[in-house]
Formats: sequence, C-alpha cells, structure tokens
Amino acid sequence: MDYKQTLEYLFNALPAYHRIGAAAYKADLSNTEAMMEYLEHPENRFKSIHIAGTNGKGSVSHFLASILQSAGLKVGLYTSPHLVDFRERIRINGEMIPQQRVVDFVERHHLFFERQALSFFEMTVGMAFDYFASEAVDIAVVEVGMGGRLDSTNVITPLLSVITNIGFDHTQFLGDTLPKIAAEKAGIIKKGIPVVIGESHDETRPVFEARAARCQSPIIFADEHYLVSPKGDDTTSLLFDIHRDGTLYATDITSPMAGSYQLKNIATLTAAVDVLRERCGFHIDGQAFSKGIADVIALTGLHGRWEKVADKPLTIAETAHNADGIATLVDKLTSMRYRHLHIVYGCVNDKDYGKILRMLPDDASYYYTRPSVERGLPADILAQSAASLGKPGPVFPDVHAAVAHARASATDDDLVIVTGSIFLVADLFTTKQ
Repeated sequence: MDYKQTLEYLFNALPAYHRIGAAAYKADLSNTEAMMEYLEHPENRFKSIHIAGTNGKGSVSHFLASILQSAGLKVGLYTSPHLVDFRERIRINGEMIPQQRVVDFVERHHLFFERQALSFFEMTVGMAFDYFASEAVDIAVVEVGMGGRLDSTNVITPLLSVITNIGFDHTQFLGDTLPKIAAEKAGIIKKGIPVVIGESHDETRPVFEARAARCQSPIIFADEHYLVSPKGDDTTSLLFDIHRDGTLYATDITSPMAGSYQLKNIATLTAAVDVLRERCGFHIDGQAFSKGIADVIALTGLHGRWEKVADKPLTIAETAHNADGIATLVDKLTSMRYRHLHIVYGCVNDKDYGKILRMLPDDASYYYTRPSVERGLPADILAQSAASLGKPGPVFPDVHAAVAHARASATDDDLVIVTGSIFLVADLFTTKQ
C-alpha cells in the first residue's frame, strides 16, 4: 500500500470515534494492553508527561513540548484529533512521523489490528508509542484523547500528570456531573507521580485530592500559586507577566495564541514546568521557557487556536467545541473592536448545541454548515434550532462556502469567527476539492 491507501485502510477498516462517534468507543484498556504486549511494550521505553482536561489540554501539550524542545531535548508529541494530515498526531521535535513509517507500521501489523478488533485510536496510540521508543525520544508529551481512566494513552507511567480543567463534554461516556467527569480524568494519576491540576473547583477538588492521597501523589493546584496577568492583546498575540505566590516569575512573555483562555493554560503550563524542574531534574531556563511559548506554532505545528486566517475582514478560526470553550470565546469578544460580528458555526451531533447557541451573541450574523465527518450535525437541523432561539442564518454545504459568503457580506471593519467544532476548523484548513 502507498500512503493514501494506508490512510483509507485506517479510516475505513478501523472504527474511529472522530468519524462515527460512540460506536468506536472502547470502555476498557484490554485492547491497548494487548497491543502494548504485542509491540513489546514501547510505552515503557521512553519517559513521558500525560495531559488530560476538558479544555486546554491540546494547547498545554503543545506549549510544553515546545518548551522542552527549546531546552535542547528530543521531544515526542502525541495529540488528537488532527486537522489536515493524520501525521499531525505523532511528531518528534515538531516533525510529523514520515509517511513511509505509517505505511510500514500498518503493513507490518494490520493482521493484529484486525484480529484484535482495534479501534482507530487504539492503533494510533500503538503507532505513536512504537515510534517514540524506536526513535529514543528524551521525553514524550502525551495528550489524552477523551476522559483519562479508560483512555488508550493511560498505559504509560509518566513523570508528571497534568489535568487542565473539568467541564461538561462527552457526558454520555464520562458522566453527567463535574465530580463524575473529574473522577474519569483523575484516572491518569499514578502511584507516587506528581500531578498538576490547572483549575481548582469546589466540586472537583475533593475528587482529585482523594485520588492523589490514595496514590500518594504530590498534588499542585496551579491557580492557587500562579497568576498570569495580560499586558497587551493585539488580537493575534498575547503579552503577559507571570507571578508565583505573589512574586514576579516572568515578565513580557509573548504567546502567538491570543485567546483569553490561554491565560489559564499558561498558569497550568508554568506549574508543570516547575514540577519538571524541581521534582524531575529537568534543566529548563528562562530563555527556553519564553522561547517555547513564543515559538509554539513554529516548533510544534499547532493550529486552530484563535488563529488568524485572513484580513479585511479579520477572520479567526477557533476550535472551541463545548460550552466552556464557547464561554471563553464570548468573553474574548468583549475585549475586541469591530463593526459587526459574523459567526460561521457547525458542530457534531453529540454536542449540546442548543445550550451553546444560547450562549452566542444575539447581535451577530450567522452562517450554518456541517463538519465533513459522519457525526457532523446536519446544517438544516442546526439552523432550525438556531432560528427558534432568535439566531437565524442561511445554510451552506461546507465551511468554505459559508466563510466565503460571510466575508462577502462583511465590511473590512467586521469580524468573522469560524467555530463550533475541531472538525469544522479542520475543513477550513483543507483545500476545497
């Protein structure tokens, strides 16, 4: 098989959650454990950092990988989902896994995949861990796919566990209360391994503290020690200072991702870096820290987090896809200046889109479309629901058509936001055929 044929096999022969939803979800680790044994346990042959959370885990993963790379380390990075190329999920020092490595891995092991009835995600985890082990990375940053306790990535024993925050997402799998969701994500906490919790919350704090106590794991709540103070925001970058326990920690740090939610992510990130320095013996100086943040896009290939895709009118792509993410997006809009707001929106069918639509501004113009995955919510259903909530808008066959219409309808001083789903943003970055 060539690379294109290999991708077709992966996407069609193996059930993929990002494509078909619940049917691909495996509520246990037995398949992954069998795969690790088959592959001779690559998960034990490299050091790792494990990152979970409802929102922000992707940004924190990329920031941390970028900082470690800036400190001179050979860094593996496993994230999901991808935007354009499958290989975005598996990187070393920002470089995607070579196409031929993907082809060779699948050709060598596809009979096992089929015999074991692996999911797409389980196979991808095996591929990533095998690649990191064979390439002898110094450290790998591993992002949880969903939840934590039963996620396929949860076969590693990391140097550090990180949980960014807890919110309502994937409730059909993780539970319908914050403590239930927290318990699933707390499942990545391992015996004796320190854990950073990004945001403390009255409902979830006891869950994390209880799990950490059972595991005898040192626990740090980042928002109790670290304060990130914005100093400037030019829409496409963010300037800020960081304080630790009331003392200036770092000043004039620049992030190329300007979403206001990054302030919380940076606090979580900084706590994680300090644990790596103080408990794990990593040498990460101030220059590596600031450079890693400033150069995160160039060093890791991160996209879709409040990313400018065009000017006049300013057009922003934002992968916010649940209520907490949309709340932060709406908060960001209050600090921006524009004549009129245009929102291109599309989501998948397992999101509480009614709740999200109510949160979006009433005085914007809306354009509805559907992400190009099987679980994409039909745009006409979305538009009907939106109209009943006082947010009518036309329907478009794809995001390219919707964005083109929104930009044509806007003046140079307007703002166009493309949001609602990671997959919708992925479609935007995919060249229309």
